[in-house]
Amino acid sequence: MKASESESRLVLFRTTGDDLDPFILSCMNRLYKFLPKFTWSSPFNPIQKSLFSYPSTYGEHKYAFPTLRSSCNSPIIFSDYSVVLKDVKEICKNSSSSTSGLSYLSTKTESSFAGNFSTKERISYLDHRNDQMEVPCGFMKEFPVSKSDRIAMESCKEVVVVSAIFGNHDKIRQPRGLGSKTLETVCFIMFIDDITLKDLHSHNLLLNEGQEHKLGVWRIVRVSGELPYENSAMNGVIPKHLVHRLFPNSKFSIWLDAKLQLMVDPLLLIHSLIISENVDMAISKHPYYIHTMEEAMATVRWKKWGNLESLKEQMEVYCQNGLKPWTTHKLPYTTDVPDSALILRRHGVGSNLFSCLLFNELEAFNPRDQLAFAFIRDNMNPKIKLNMFEVEVFEQIVLEYRHNLKHGGGSVELSKKKRTKWDVSINGNSCRCSNYLQEMWQKCHD
Repeated sequence: MKASESESRLVLFRTTGDDLDPFILSCMNRLYKFLPKFTWSSPFNPIQKSLFSYPSTYGEHKYAFPTLRSSCNSPIIFSDYSVVLKDVKEICKNSSSSTSGLSYLSTKTESSFAGNFSTKERISYLDHRNDQMEVPCGFMKEFPVSKSDRIAMESCKEVVVVSAIFGNHDKIRQPRGLGSKTLETVCFIMFIDDITLKDLHSHNLLLNEGQEHKLGVWRIVRVSGELPYENSAMNGVIPKHLVHRLFPNSKFSIWLDAKLQLMVDPLLLIHSLIISENVDMAISKHPYYIHTMEEAMATVRWKKWGNLESLKEQMEVYCQNGLKPWTTHKLPYTTDVPDSALILRRHGVGSNLFSCLLFNELEAFNPRDQLAFAFIRDNMNPKIKLNMFEVEVFEQIVLEYRHNLKHGGGSVELSKKKRTKWDVSINGNSCRCSNYLQEMWQKCHD
């Protein structure tokens, strides 16, 4: 291989990895040995210039999580950028103007954003073989964004990358490694609330009085007025899981938790993890857990949700209605628990239905979307086609940061977690998840 070709294979990460963990860089560089010939000739050179210069007080690069892995065994294979760009544009061009394929309940109510349906009602919607049936999917109350922002969202007709910060819990970080034509195809949209906007103002960011804001590649969409939920995490899962409703004309989307920084061009990710795998959705496996109940126990142990009784009720509802621990019968899926910080979707019946059904569970119980994930995946009909990729891949394509530290408190350190005991009786009665727990513990000791 000529030296110039060797350099071209590495340029994406060499120009974007100044502050990366050395091991992540080594994985990224090893990854390119597996790629087909990758010629970054004009007009496809990756963007070299800084997308935005933050004031030093903002601290957008503080508190990154290092990776603890000592090996890199799951390189992700990318096609040439020019091929990817052509393929994505061709698919978007040939897709129908409406990618939903679903009919949504349009009842308006002031009491609930998603209707607050009963368990029986929610379960009845899992079977969608009758494609004429209307599906509840939020927006029974207003999601308050400006008219100009709504028009801009509807004009995203190919790929959209979406993130959100409510309650000022994170920093806005610019993606890295973008191809020179990516911003012509991909919209980057960041939803924020007034609390987050106030912090941006304090750092002399977004000071103009107009309704339209840009911060680097991100269009900043202010969600103001009366928000659908009092809980900021619940407001955050609206753009996270109902992205197909906020962007009805987009053909693909990437959800990116605001604690993450995207390190690879989104078109490469969509092409490699969605299109090449012929799936509706791609999401990382959880780094530690296999069974839903393990995630529920961790939620209790680390106090990720305050209402313990509600969480127990949620697990019992799922156990009573078909939730099983992971076994080989669930292959090709090797886990019931995802890391939902990064979600890639092809907008269509499969991913849209899954997202609607999952969101209804979040409104019914809590915004901990990993708890409802396997219940919806395993029980919905028709099935969604999922690519649950390895954690190593997740660590190669994003950089994770800690949430903003609050005065008077810190963050819980999520090191390797021991299993937590779950009380198998409530008020002296046998827990409806006792069979699940016995089967799970038997599996763990096999």
